[in-house]
Amino acid sequence: MSAAAALRRTTERIERRTPAHRDRAVDGLRALALLAVPTGHWLLGGFTLDSEGGLHNASPLSALPVLAPASWVLQMLGIFFLVGGYASVLSYRRREGSAGAWLRGRFARLGRPVLGVAAVWALGAPLLYAAGVPEATLRTAATLVIQPLWFVGVYLVVTALTPYCVRAARRLGGWAAAPLLASVAVVDFLRYGPFAGQVPSWLAVLNILPGWLFAYQLGVSWGERRIGRRGAWLLLGGGGVLFAVLLTVFHYPASMVGVPGAERTNSHPPSLLVLALAAAQSGAAVLLRDRLARLLARPALWAPVVVVNLCAMTILCWHQTAMLAAAVPGSFAGEVTGLTTAPDSPVWIAARLLWLPVFAVLLVAIARYARRFEEPWTGATAARRTAAGLLAAGYAVFALGLA
Repeated sequence: MSAAAALRRTTERIERRTPAHRDRAVDGLRALALLAVPTGHWLLGGFTLDSEGGLHNASPLSALPVLAPASWVLQMLGIFFLVGGYASVLSYRRREGSAGAWLRGRFARLGRPVLGVAAVWALGAPLLYAAGVPEATLRTAATLVIQPLWFVGVYLVVTALTPYCVRAARRLGGWAAAPLLASVAVVDFLRYGPFAGQVPSWLAVLNILPGWLFAYQLGVSWGERRIGRRGAWLLLGGGGVLFAVLLTVFHYPASMVGVPGAERTNSHPPSLLVLALAAAQSGAAVLLRDRLARLLARPALWAPVVVVNLCAMTILCWHQTAMLAAAVPGSFAGEVTGLTTAPDSPVWIAARLLWLPVFAVLLVAIARYARRFEEPWTGATAARRTAAGLLAAGYAVFALGLA
């Protein structure tokens, strides 16, 4: 059988197995947000090579701030939390057991892949060091592998708040997210306004929960059918205006991701600019839902969406490993343009674009084996689960520079 025929048969099988009530538009939005994560990290993250061959993190945004608008497109966590809230409220409504049992199931599904990637790297790092990989490279790798996983922790917290979000949505509709926006605005005013010199730096952490809960709450309200086209236009227009005002009048940093050496960042913790972008993205998502659903009625377009969603946590947990699978061997060859050279020129950008398909192929190869971590660990004994947890915790300590 030819590859084309096999692909066609797979596409047809996926189409047959898709329930008629499946919300293809929401799955499509989730897949889009998922793919934006590795694309953003691969394009806006780079390396420099020290004199001993060690890799260090770098970003083209430091030397090429003109790339900042790319982060407006690639920063799609607002969409991810929106869709997460929408899907969670539907799942919560269909649950057969208690809310606690529902939460435990969600936590297990998200936690298994995280433990898996951290445990594998905890076992592999000593082997790589023995093979001659510099410690600097291993510490850089640890940071890259662990860094995206903060998202899982935040997502678990907001998921735990689903019952309260449902109550708020039923009472206030889409306006249930407004107090979260106001809370972030107040904290931003305190840390960036006229009283910034008297405000302790730790105050910024108060934005973490409301900052990421904002889009999740919008998703819950959407799932409760409390956001229609009028509300979507309000989100799109209001978010867009607020975004423009924050950039041009209040001079928020243009990049939606952290830039090495910058005094301020929009993402850690989220600033009001992140919520403005999330509001605009959420409004656009609601407005485009029907059109996207019609588009994904085509089996050839629907099949890739299904595959991406089935491998969601694998993509999130292992995409940095795929980039490192190319960069670490490349570091032994010296400076490889777009891979181990400093990301400080348009030439680097052009070369990095050529590397993206290589990273994607490596991720697919890794996913063939890493995908098993998303499945229930029914065959794992308590001792193996404990060992995985200890290995993951130890690797996290190493990644945070505590060991």
